[in-house]
Amino acid sequence: MAAVDAHLRRLALVQGLADGAWHSGEALAAALGVSRTAVWKHAGQLAEWGLELESEAGRGYRLSRPVSLLDGAGLRAALAPACAASLRTLTVAPELGSTNAELLAVKDLPVGQFDLCLAEFQSAGRGRRGRVWQSPFAAGLCLSLSWTFRELPAGLGALSLATGVAVRQALASCQLAAGVRLKWPNDLLQAGRKLGGVLIELRAEAGGPAYVVIGVGLNVDLPPATREAVAATGLALADLTESALQLGLALPSRTRLAATLAQELHAMLVQFSAAGFAPFREAWSGVDALLDQPVRLVEAAGERRGIARGIDSDGALRVEFAAAGAGMQPTVERVMAGEVMHLRPVT
Repeated sequence: MAAVDAHLRRLALVQGLADGAWHSGEALAAALGVSRTAVWKHAGQLAEWGLELESEAGRGYRLSRPVSLLDGAGLRAALAPACAASLRTLTVAPELGSTNAELLAVKDLPVGQFDLCLAEFQSAGRGRRGRVWQSPFAAGLCLSLSWTFRELPAGLGALSLATGVAVRQALASCQLAAGVRLKWPNDLLQAGRKLGGVLIELRAEAGGPAYVVIGVGLNVDLPPATREAVAATGLALADLTESALQLGLALPSRTRLAATLAQELHAMLVQFSAAGFAPFREAWSGVDALLDQPVRLVEAAGERRGIARGIDSDGALRVEFAAAGAGMQPTVERVMAGEVMHLRPVT
């Protein structure tokens, strides 16, 4: 409980500083109903959320860049009626370990409804195969949505691909999909740089219902320090603020982006429940970032190189490998997402 209270007080301070302007310690203390010493204490903790705070005698405090905070009521109000009617619970937290983990703990979600969970900051955000997902406070979207299938649907392994199509459609609805392509099995790229990712987690019983949690991470407005830290690992990042600037568009609020994304994910799940991956295959193939490109696969047995030849009807990647010997033909193999630890284009 004490940790929750501390997060809420810290969030109140961020709300007071969200405009990026200077605010005196005295004014912040009065607005928050705390002492100036408490303001100083909480200000010193903002670095834990990846926020850069400036302080100056006689001027007070300011964030190095403004932040757009999520508004739960505004998000719910922005949903179309059919989607809003299916939304059972909405959680918008200042900090969680993982939005996916939060929903995986739920046991009682009825078929046809969904729970939605967002966090301004994840202390233990993760991607595929347990990799860390880094995003400073309010710099991206950390969103998870849960769904119960009445029974395990055929082709469930392609759900991450259908989710990628839904995320891209959400960006298209905001006029931000230009240049956004999908990299098998769960990444969104822009100009070859990572814009976002998908993490699907499943709880199922033999012959019974299947409970899935879809986690989506999108980069919205990344500070330079985050870009540089991730670039040092060999991964280049893109974000939606940069995209909007290049397109000459005003970036929608993170609340509006989240509502659009939730709506597209809900529509996708309804359709996937009825027809599986088939309705999404053509859309995914049309923005396949690796189609006909040389790729490097790292699997449990070692590394192989081939040419990506698109996906098949159940979302498996088709990879063409060189002939094993003179006079033999190249072979095309189906590769499943669970079999691949890393997949990279060969540059």
